[in-house]
Amino acid sequence: MPKARFFPALCLTLLTTVALPQAQADETTPARPTQWAQPVATQYNLHQMSPTLYRSALPDSAAQPLLEKLQITTVINFLPQGDDIWLKTPGVAQIQLPYRTNHVDDADVLATLRAIQTAQSKGPVLMHCKHGSDRTGLMAAMYRVVVQDWSKEDALNEMTQGGFGENSHHKDGASYMMKADIPKLREALSSGACSTSPFAACAIRGWLKSA
Repeated sequence: MPKARFFPALCLTLLTTVALPQAQADETTPARPTQWAQPVATQYNLHQMSPTLYRSALPDSAAQPLLEKLQITTVINFLPQGDDIWLKTPGVAQIQLPYRTNHVDDADVLATLRAIQTAQSKGPVLMHCKHGSDRTGLMAAMYRVVVQDWSKEDALNEMTQGGFGENSHHKDGASYMMKADIPKLREALSSGACSTSPFAACAIRGWLKSA
């Protein structure tokens, strides 16, 4: 083969060799379901669940311009440490609802869902824990099921396969969700009850205050 024709042919062969495996990988990699939370900023494990709800890991001060761009008006924190260390943006409400997935109960879930719904009336909401996986993952799943009427199975798939963190972190949260009485949670959320049980600690505290 003449040299003038050999090099273009060689380049074409190399390009095909490199591009074909990538094209095959793109064909075999399933597309992310559009109804799942969509990535916004991977460094913060930040995803958008709806036009007014985001989830993430613990942000830092460098995240403030991004949150301003997203027009976040409320940050809900599931950690025992407050957000005032990093969050200095004026006008952004801070709500702290610490809990652990291995001790979660219906009162924790109702407090979070109620806080989200109330805050959404004022603008987009961000909820977070440390890694954006277990505590945030459970509350995101409960929001999907209780508020958005997803099936438990669909919410579990997003929780465990959505790329938010190691699946081992979701064991306790998944166990709670699969056992949760969703109709009772919806009824309590609608009625303003603090729990699905009249004997819950929050309900008893309410009785004592009103006595």
